[in-house]
Amino acid sequence: MTLLSTPRSTTKDVAIALQTSKASTRKERLFQLFLLFSTLVGLVILVVLLVDIVVDGFSSLDLGFFTDYTSRRPEDTGIRAGLTGTLSLMVLVALIAFPIGVGSAIYLESFAPRTWFTRFMQLNITNLAGVPSVVYGLLAAALFAYILNFGRTLITGALALVLLILPVIIVAGKESIKAVPPSIYQGAIALGATPWQAVYKQVLPVAMPGILTGTILALSRAIGEAAPILVAGAVFSRRADSEPWNLTEPFAALPVQIFDFVKRPQEAFQVEVAAAGILVMLFVLLLMNSAAIVLRNRYSK
Repeated sequence: MTLLSTPRSTTKDVAIALQTSKASTRKERLFQLFLLFSTLVGLVILVVLLVDIVVDGFSSLDLGFFTDYTSRRPEDTGIRAGLTGTLSLMVLVALIAFPIGVGSAIYLESFAPRTWFTRFMQLNITNLAGVPSVVYGLLAAALFAYILNFGRTLITGALALVLLILPVIIVAGKESIKAVPPSIYQGAIALGATPWQAVYKQVLPVAMPGILTGTILALSRAIGEAAPILVAGAVFSRRADSEPWNLTEPFAALPVQIFDFVKRPQEAFQVEVAAAGILVMLFVLLLMNSAAIVLRNRYSK
């Protein structure tokens, strides 16, 4: 027997629905307020830290701080060796990690057979993105410095950072390629393009903004890592520049040099000089992120 709705039952159902909607709206507002509060707490902490670093380190920023090497006196010390070492590391890491990471992402997403072994590799790559950075430093020191006999040199430090960021670049590349509408690839195949031509000429340009963003974020992580390059052979102080083409030379880096400043007994090193080094590293990081925004906007057009 079919029950017909009466005006009374319909009104009751509407009232219940309105009460449920009001309760849901109240919960949503409370959750939004919680998210806003959490965001404000993080921003306040970040602003306090930045202001403290600027107040402590701005007075030490002058031309000599960029052009001088490390000294025993805080007023005469500089970060030239660490700055050139960090820039050299970033050049080498980008040149090595970007083609390998993007190539791996293209293969895994577009050409690899859908077998259990492929899924096993993808799962392990995803898990490797969360491995502590010091583990990659120990691996690089054992494999490149001692087994392959590269020594504790610039190329060993660069390869340690490459191992660190490769999983991040591969995962970002895979997700960017997966986000491309399948119709672009299918349309290219329908017009007679080979699978490689369809991926290279059509899919990859559309996915490039996301790939570049993931790559720059990975490099931004690498630029501040001290543990892997310290284990791989970075020196605390060096009175010589580092160049990307001198692969077998010792090297310094900004994170390691800042760590060296903090552990020195003089208070000026621990506060003013270390804060100035942090400001320089933040400036380099902002430049890299700005380059990512420019490249992403260029490829998005």
